[in-house]
Amino acid sequence: MEELKQFGVIPVDVAALETVFSSYSFPQKKITTLEQTGKLIRLKRGLYVVVPGVSGRILSEELIANHLYGASYVSMETALRYYGLIPENVYTVTSMTLKLTKYYENSVGKFEYIHCAKDYYSIGIRQVTHEDYAFQLASPEKALCDLIAYTPKLRLRTVKSVRVFLEEDLRFDMDAFYNLDATIFEQCSLVSKKKTDLQNLVKLLKK
Repeated sequence: MEELKQFGVIPVDVAALETVFSSYSFPQKKITTLEQTGKLIRLKRGLYVVVPGVSGRILSEELIANHLYGASYVSMETALRYYGLIPENVYTVTSMTLKLTKYYENSVGKFEYIHCAKDYYSIGIRQVTHEDYAFQLASPEKALCDLIAYTPKLRLRTVKSVRVFLEEDLRFDMDAFYNLDATIFEQCSLVSKKKTDLQNLVKLLKK
């Protein structure tokens, strides 16, 4: 279907779909039929994405995460795995948001959103561009800060505990770690409730 193919991998709302199918007597019914016949995936109420079999494109979970609930950026283990810094597969796409904490599950995957403060949010975000779309992603440094700062009950009070967390719990690529930017760790520590934990990241990095 050429009408759908034009959207590629970019999530599309009902209003845009109704415009495309405005020549139909009942555009909403057409949208429902496309979903039922497996040509559209409903991400949440009023938001869809075209299936790869129609668009000819592989879906981007990161792009979908940005569109599902915003403003937000993909972070924590999801971002670390994206950069190849941890070996384990990640089954929930985790994002940070200025809005309330939220969770979605659809046929594409599981999407979790964690609230953070405005002054913390804006540090260390990258825009990643792929062909004709872009999404917001934490830098490796910010993703690690988010993971430490917003994982409940995780306390890294010593440099040694940080090293153990990275090497044993995350199986982090330590060669890559020692090439990270301490500035982002420092900026995050100044506005985080886990200031000591994040400052210990800096100490380990500079050892």
